[in-house]
Amino acid sequence: MIEIKNRHEIELMREAGRITAQALAAAKEAAVVGRSLKELDDVAAEVIARAGAEPLFLNYRPSSASTPFPAVACISVNDAIVHGIPNDYVLCDGDLVSVDCGARIHGWSGDAAISFIVGERHDAADQHLIETTERALQAGIDAARSGNKIGDIAHAIGTLARGAGYGLMEGHGGHGIGREMHEAPHVPNEGRANRGYRLRPGLVLAIEPMLIAGGTDGYREDDDGWTLRTVDRTRAAHVEHTVAITADGPQVLTQV
Repeated sequence: MIEIKNRHEIELMREAGRITAQALAAAKEAAVVGRSLKELDDVAAEVIARAGAEPLFLNYRPSSASTPFPAVACISVNDAIVHGIPNDYVLCDGDLVSVDCGARIHGWSGDAAISFIVGERHDAADQHLIETTERALQAGIDAARSGNKIGDIAHAIGTLARGAGYGLMEGHGGHGIGREMHEAPHVPNEGRANRGYRLRPGLVLAIEPMLIAGGTDGYREDDDGWTLRTVDRTRAAHVEHTVAITADGPQVLTQV
């Protein structure tokens, strides 16, 4: 069932989104050469706890997972696309890092992701990949207007990504969000315009393009049961915002 939120509920989600954005900003600031992924996760956990919120991801276990997710943030490095488990890996100069994080407060959720390069060695190809993924996200947000359809978001993201020569992670995309992290409807990252559920005020979506540098769409799963990597071992970027559909246009809820 697709749930429509009222103005008060959207404002509560904005608070959850603000906390999520603060946790991501803190993790990015902590992401320097020589720091471990676990240390970044600890930073995000502290921000969420200090705000009196709960982490969305910790112990999350969908039906497809063999074990609950053991951390506050998903931190994926280089050829890892999404769902990376923060561990003792130490960041190196030039690593491409994606951090996905969520928080719940007063019963309402926020979910967002960022990608960035660590250190001084910013490879131009990696930077272009990140910037294109961010542009794809913005294209999706711009299409998230009352009267449009889910397919318009998918078409906007997919057209931009394919036009740049990048792959789109097969079978993955955004989702509705509210009391739960994952709600209906599914929001594909590629599709036909003017197809699917019609957007209306009060619908809140997590829009999240995942682009693959090599142009392939496939992925492989690590032995940890969570981390998903590119099949061609090229790098990937992932960005995400929680967005409310309103009569005045899309409103990004996951920002400071």
